Amino acid sequence: MSQLDALRDVVAAFDEAGIDYWLFGGWAVDFHVGRARRDHDDVDLAIWLADMDPDIDGGKAFGREGVRLELTYLYRDDDGEICTPLLDGTHGRWTREALGEDVAALDGIRARVVALAPLTRMKARGRGDDPADAAKDRADHDALRNLYGNRTFS
Repeated sequence: MSQLDALRDVVAAFDEAGIDYWLFGGWAVDFHVGRARRDHDDVDLAIWLADMDPDIDGGKAFGREGVRLELTYLYRDDDGEICTPLLDGTHGRWTREALGEDVAALDGIRARVVALAPLTRMKARGRGDDPADAAKDRADHDALRNLYGNRTFS
């Protein structure tokens, strides 16, 4: 099974169950660009914490036929900010604009994706802790900027 096949199945199941989700990470870049540009280690989806029974720090990973799916949980804090809960009591913040109604298609699969501007900003910051991940983020950022004429998202 390919990652796109697995994504097609998960998106269909979430849509049928009425679960909101947002594709993010490298696959979200590819969906915005409209083509698969590189191999991916996993498929990243964000969903509301209330839609799952969480038992893991910030999310949960699943595997099926060699495909890794990572679900990241979201909730709104007392100030209405969107966060990912972590077991150490901290949380990661998401911008409100990231979780809009953007839908993109790739190879016949339509999926909700994190909005372009916040995705581009995230990829511009990159991950500095691993050189391979940082290189992927630079390539993803370049693909998004090239797609939109080097427009700056600040």
